[in-house]
Amino acid sequence: MRELDEHLFRREAGRLVAALTRIFGVHNLALAEDVVQDAFCRALEIWKVRGAPANPSAWLMATAKNRALDLLRRERTAETFAPEVGRQLDADHTNIAELDAAFAAETIRDEQLRMMFSCCHPRLPEAAQVALVLNILCGFGAPEIASAFLTGRAAIEKRISRGKKVLAGARRLFELEDADFAIRLSAVQRALYLLFSEGYHGASPNSAVRTELCGEAVRLTSLLLEHPPSAGPATHALAALMFLHAARLPARVDAAGELSALVDQDRSRWDTRLVAEGLEHLDRSASGHVVTAYHVEAAIAATHASARNIEETDWRTVVSLYDRLLVIAPSPVVALNRAIAIGQRDGAEEGLDALRLIAERDRLKRYPFYPAAMGELELRRGNDRVAREHFLAALVLARNATERHFLEKRLARCDVA
Repeated sequence: MRELDEHLFRREAGRLVAALTRIFGVHNLALAEDVVQDAFCRALEIWKVRGAPANPSAWLMATAKNRALDLLRRERTAETFAPEVGRQLDADHTNIAELDAAFAAETIRDEQLRMMFSCCHPRLPEAAQVALVLNILCGFGAPEIASAFLTGRAAIEKRISRGKKVLAGARRLFELEDADFAIRLSAVQRALYLLFSEGYHGASPNSAVRTELCGEAVRLTSLLLEHPPSAGPATHALAALMFLHAARLPARVDAAGELSALVDQDRSRWDTRLVAEGLEHLDRSASGHVVTAYHVEAAIAATHASARNIEETDWRTVVSLYDRLLVIAPSPVVALNRAIAIGQRDGAEEGLDALRLIAERDRLKRYPFYPAAMGELELRRGNDRVAREHFLAALVLARNATERHFLEKRLARCDVA
């Protein structure tokens, strides 16, 4: 029951908040969130006694709708609403019609999109945009967001609070026909990319892989694809890289809960359906004239997906794609991945040289997989003592138990060697 409740809340919270915000107004966002929380609490109480209904989503939606109708009928509550909402109290049938319209499937989809674009307000820094998306649209609390992004709870609460004040000041959700749609779309894509990346290889102290974050990023990206103006080549490229990486998740952590590197993964466990969807989106992303970082990352993932094993991987193409990615979106992590690919293509010595030549290497000093990469390549050269030193350095930087176990296994390989 606990897993079912958590899954439902993740899936339904954003949909219900978006629908209720249409009724109450974005300046009454807290009220919409309270109604959703109340519906969920009632579900916990009633389902414990009666069991979960046949259609839990419909039950939650009906409960939230009825609670909203109760609030709209109370004149004392109307004083906290905007005048346009208060006027709805004059007739019950108006309330019911408005609620029915707000909870229609197509309306909920559009309101979620408007909410997503509103969260990515240009006045908010990127970190606050992602925190708002997680909080409002995905139902994550401040402690969970703080854990996922290795940030203090107080800092996350401040970001969310500031973000909601910016939303309230706008007095309305972003209109999808507004002139700055393209600018906000870029911010939305970036926020969803960061959300997926944090789930796939984030810094959470609890887990190296957060599948729920990946799942929410995929769900929200799918909303963009359902809206023609936002379903352009860049969004298809973003979806492609998400699907192609998500396909590896079943093999990224093995049956024992141990992190598994790409070279060691059992590719028979990769989700072939997700691979096919990813490749389809990659094909559709080729219709534009601009190559984004999402295109290149998706192409790298597709190259891996097309190989039956690590030996058959086209490393020449992978290195070439990383070269292009360094031009489009340079970063030390991209350079690190390129160096690893060079090690696969040209040998351990060349890979080590590429690692040593990374610009801004100091930005990787807290990243455990830089010394781990050094250790892997030294181990391949037969320098087990040097490799051990690198793995020990990586172990000190490990951010969770899964990473520690992974690096301890690498240390054990050095001892065997």
